[in-house]
Amino acid sequence: MPDQGRETAPDRKTAPGRKALLLVVVLLLAGAVALWFAARLTWTTAIEIRPGSGARIPVRHTGGDEVPALVPLALLALAGIAGTIAVGGWARRVVGGLLALAGFGTPLLALLAGEASTGGSLFPWARTVAGLGGVLVLAAGALVVRYSTGMPRLGSSYQSGPARERPKDADSELWQALSQGEDPTTRSG
Repeated sequence: MPDQGRETAPDRKTAPGRKALLLVVVLLLAGAVALWFAARLTWTTAIEIRPGSGARIPVRHTGGDEVPALVPLALLALAGIAGTIAVGGWARRVVGGLLALAGFGTPLLALLAGEASTGGSLFPWARTVAGLGGVLVLAAGALVVRYSTGMPRLGSSYQSGPARERPKDADSELWQALSQGEDPTTRSG
C-alpha cells in the first residue's frame, strides 16, 4: 500500500532534460568510437620500393597516419561526456560549443586528408566513418547548447538558494542538514 503522506518523485524516464542528456551521452560515445575506429582503419595504400633490393612492398596508411587529430578528437568527445554531466549554466554551453566546433571540423579534416593523399586510395569507408563520428559529435554539441538549461547536472542536490528543493519529510530534512554540514539536533523548532 503506497504511503499517501509522501510525494512521489517524477518518473526519471519521462523528464525531457534527462532524455536529452542521455541522448548527448550516447551520441558522444558513438562519435568517440567512430573516430577511434576511423583512426585504426586503412585510408590509403602505397607501393614502396626498397633501395638496393628493388623489392616492392605495399604500405598501409591508417587514419591516424593521415589525420593524427582523430584520436585526440575521440578523447575530446569522451571528455565532453564528463563535462556535460559535471557542469551547468554557461559552462555547459561552452562545452557544447567546443564539441560542435570539433564535430564540424572533423569531416573537413577527413576530406582534406583524402585530397592530399598520393597513394592508391580504397573506397572512402574510413573517411566516411570519420565524417560520421564528426557529425555525431556536432549533433551532441548542438543538443548541449540547445537543451543545457533543462539537463540535470552532477551535484544538483547541493545547490543553494531557490534552485534547491526543501525536503518534505523529517528524515530527509535531517539528512539534508547533515549533508550541508549543520547539526540538526541544535535546531529550534
